[in-house]
Amino acid sequence: MKSIGLTAPTLPPTRTAEDMTLPTTTGQSSPLGATPIDGGVNFSIYSRQASEVELLLFNREDDAEPSRVIRIDPFANRTYHYWHVSVPGVQPGQIYGYRVSGPFDPASGLRFDAEKVLLDPYGRAVTVPECYSRQAAGRAGDNAATAMKSVVIDPSSYDWEGDTPLRTPSSRTIVYEMHVRGFTRHSSSGVSEKTRGTYAGLIEKIPYLQELGITAVELLPVFQFDTQDCPPGAVNYWGYAPVSFFAPHQAYSSRQDHLGPIDEFRDMVKALHKAGIEVILDVVFNHTAEGDHSGPTLSLKGIDNNTYYILEGDRSRYANYTGTGNTLNANHPVVRRMIVDSLRYWVHDMHVDGFRFDLASILSRDSSGHLMANPPVLWDIESDPTLAGTKFIAEAWDAAGLYQVGSFVGDSWKEWNGRFRDDIRSFFRSEPGSTRRIADRILGSPEIYGHKEREAEQSVNFVTCHDGFTLNDLVSYDHKHNEANGEGNRDGADDNRSWNCGVEGPTKDQEVEKLRNRQVKSFLTITLFSLGLPMILMGDEVRRTQLGNNNAYCQDNEISWFDWTLVDEHEDLHRFVRLLIQRRLLRDESAERQRKSLNQLLEEANKAWHGVKRNQPDWSDDSHCLAFSADVPHEKLVFHFILNAYWEPREFELPLTESGSPYAWHRWIDTSLDSPLDIVEWETSSAVQGESYRTGPRSVVVLFARIGSE
Repeated sequence: MKSIGLTAPTLPPTRTAEDMTLPTTTGQSSPLGATPIDGGVNFSIYSRQASEVELLLFNREDDAEPSRVIRIDPFANRTYHYWHVSVPGVQPGQIYGYRVSGPFDPASGLRFDAEKVLLDPYGRAVTVPECYSRQAAGRAGDNAATAMKSVVIDPSSYDWEGDTPLRTPSSRTIVYEMHVRGFTRHSSSGVSEKTRGTYAGLIEKIPYLQELGITAVELLPVFQFDTQDCPPGAVNYWGYAPVSFFAPHQAYSSRQDHLGPIDEFRDMVKALHKAGIEVILDVVFNHTAEGDHSGPTLSLKGIDNNTYYILEGDRSRYANYTGTGNTLNANHPVVRRMIVDSLRYWVHDMHVDGFRFDLASILSRDSSGHLMANPPVLWDIESDPTLAGTKFIAEAWDAAGLYQVGSFVGDSWKEWNGRFRDDIRSFFRSEPGSTRRIADRILGSPEIYGHKEREAEQSVNFVTCHDGFTLNDLVSYDHKHNEANGEGNRDGADDNRSWNCGVEGPTKDQEVEKLRNRQVKSFLTITLFSLGLPMILMGDEVRRTQLGNNNAYCQDNEISWFDWTLVDEHEDLHRFVRLLIQRRLLRDESAERQRKSLNQLLEEANKAWHGVKRNQPDWSDDSHCLAFSADVPHEKLVFHFILNAYWEPREFELPLTESGSPYAWHRWIDTSLDSPLDIVEWETSSAVQGESYRTGPRSVVVLFARIGSE
């Protein structure tokens, strides 16, 4: 244990004077990171309180000693707080890291440790030795052999073949939240062993996404992360443990040469774009894998701890608004710049179309953790011209209780609507008082978003995501079953608003299975046809299960992977979702082009609420039934939606025309019916006889009529 107030250990004596005086030039402070220049590479790093910085060059990622040690002169090679040096002869592919000396004084927020090899915060690639050890980075002693290291990359050496951003209108966007590894890692994927669980493996499955109708994939974190940031014996699978904001995760590449992960990622983006599918990254700018005061020193902690992290009043401790041990100091000018530079890089050099910001509300906190009215980093992101037109999606809450759904700062940020998730779940398990709430959610949640006069797609509508039950498990379990995580089933959320339909877990009872299938179809119907931007979770379209685990962050196995045998087993559901999306994609985008707000859309719409009696909605706490009709003028159609969360069939009166005569209704969807009658091809829909429709228990019905055909 080092003493407070003392300088961290000096450099090991094996480094010779020759090492320290190899020919270099002073270099430049900008750009940050490792930048190839004519005849060499310019290196630049920010550290305000370091006393000495050394650049280490390695021949191999697991070398115990650097091949060259270059001392960055604190006078000639330091401009402001930027330490920089130009090294002739160095080329892309060079492995490197830093050692940074300075005071080890935790009470002052200083945690320099010159024994640790540190990643470049702006490094474009990271190499991970097979012997990588998170523990070695957290204890005293040199860790060169076991440390992750940065790699010099020339990002300009790639042929994009004319690829450009797709700019898919939000009104035509269907988001599919997925995990790169989990999508093809299962042996049933049909992908070769070499490419299973990789960017290349995902490319092979693009036809599946096309057939389903997906227009955007939202990838769980692909920034390089620490797989060892998890309980002993487990593995960090989700990736919410970043160590670099610029480097794609090495293990997701089938190519393990130093340029491989970057080029394979770009191959994936280019292939998805050719298929008409945008790429949205789930990004983690709220914390890093360095953890709390007892965590390892991997990069920022050993470079400039005071700058990069929000610290408590006792500056030896980290503010923990993330639930992961530390919180990034996002509104510090240097950190703000790093975040924006990262986003620019992924958009400009990697052609990414959008970002979903994990625990985005943390970006609203200042260096003391207080909420800011106008957080600079959020406006920096939104107003940056390079990022104009990029999709920004906020998870508008954090782990410390800050909840900003409906109040997140900005003019163009979309938000994960957690209240949509909760209220739709509550309605379909027949909770009292849920009918009033679901009505608002179907209309784009105007009680949440109406005050902003924004577009309907500000609300990202979802019922399930990576964090929580899958859709199958939502209708199959009353309680979480996280025993496999090794935490005594204490982890994961307890408020799931799930219902097992009468049996906990898998069952051979066909009636229970039919009810579960019906519930799943009803959830998906409402998600895809409510006003807003819909998102579905990987595998929900074929009832993928995690066996009741609602926190599978450490399950890199068949609990989390996509089992491709389910595509055939649940072909009826797959067909149902495909036809739902097919119709959703026909929606008129003129409102978005005309910049009409949600409020304007609702004011102009010819719509009406009903109960079992036409024009008589029942908003009481005991109500479990709701119907809604709306005109679609540009298609000369009127739609009628019937939602029956009651446990018995109900007879619903159907709306009449303005003249009082019946519409010529056709049935498109009835989730109480078996496939293929549950949803039909639009052109083959059957006529509905009479002025009422008998709706099965716990089901959703969608009827339509052509205006003028009554």
